[in-house]
Amino acid sequence: MAMTSAPWGETKPTALLVLADGTVIEGHGLGAIGSAVGEVCFNTALTGYQEILTDPSYASQIVTFTFPHIGNVGANREDIEDLTPAARAGAVGAIFRADITEPSNYRSAEHLDEWLKRRGIVALSGVDTRALTVLLREKGAANAVIAHAPDGTFDLEALKAEAKAWSGLLGLDLAKQVTSGQSSTWRETPWAWDEGYGTTGETALHIVAIDYGVKRNILRLLSSLGAEVTVVPATSTAEDILAMHPDGIFLSNGPGDPEATGEYAAPMIRELLKSDVPIFGICLGHQMLALALGGKTVKMHQGHHGANHPVKDFTTGKVEIVSMNHGFAVDSDSLPEGVEETHVSLFDGSNCGISLVGRPVFSVQHHPEASPGPQDSHYLFRRFVNLIHEKKGEPALAER
Repeated sequence: MAMTSAPWGETKPTALLVLADGTVIEGHGLGAIGSAVGEVCFNTALTGYQEILTDPSYASQIVTFTFPHIGNVGANREDIEDLTPAARAGAVGAIFRADITEPSNYRSAEHLDEWLKRRGIVALSGVDTRALTVLLREKGAANAVIAHAPDGTFDLEALKAEAKAWSGLLGLDLAKQVTSGQSSTWRETPWAWDEGYGTTGETALHIVAIDYGVKRNILRLLSSLGAEVTVVPATSTAEDILAMHPDGIFLSNGPGDPEATGEYAAPMIRELLKSDVPIFGICLGHQMLALALGGKTVKMHQGHHGANHPVKDFTTGKVEIVSMNHGFAVDSDSLPEGVEETHVSLFDGSNCGISLVGRPVFSVQHHPEASPGPQDSHYLFRRFVNLIHEKKGEPALAER
């Protein structure tokens, strides 16, 4: 199946995307040399490629960018979302429509191609990404191998066999691969124009964030609301977390099959729920909370990946445009009595939020921290902090 955007003539393609069904897509190699296996998805965001590629929720995935111009503003050390860059949590591959041009932005520190090499991300350009997106939309997210060889020499049969043999994301617990190795304290606050990132001053609250693959901007927004944030590994016990005397507990985003991670995370969260400490979850954390409360999750046909997804918040009646990155969803029909659906996708009606009736516990499927994307849902962080203030008998912050 040809999806290259221009004839290669006598020049060999230097990169291939080989799907599990045998489809071979040729392109121009960029980034790391070698190959990587993963699930191919498409992202419809117009900005933020560096934040997308370093989002730990993309572990074991190959991201197809529908926006044609990727890399024009270069790369820098500030727009990284994974907590431990040395672990290279995030996407294993990237697919672009056009070749990367020379960067033109005052924040650029290096060419995206060089940054991809350092991160170990295999990439290819020169692909009709719209046609590939249609294929994924019709057939669903596909298992594949992405390969880059500067001399254009590939063992095609071996690549096809590897793509076909990969088990995929179903049943795969990836949170343990991307989580922090030990507990740490986070105090960085959001980026400000001409100032960069700040540091929180005096803190009135203590929030424990369970790291299933947390994004930095989530932690920054929690810090900006007067919280000292302690980040703990995904495998932490409820006893260890409660011994830290948290005012609130945050369940982070992350990659992989939620039911696999839920084998150890859901029982632990059930123990946390007995404490009545306010709890807020995002993405995988949302799915972990749903599983802990008795719900189920399902693999989506193509997933939701982008920064232009409409979601309705039933608690306010408002529609927000949000960022999303998930290939699994909570089955709303599986939610037990006492668990209320609070948000829903206006694209396909899938569940995007729940709350525990009468308790300071809620979660959302989308990414209210953005990075990249709109900031319509930033108020959810204030909602969480206000639940903490309410429990402590303190004045609430204004939601805005």
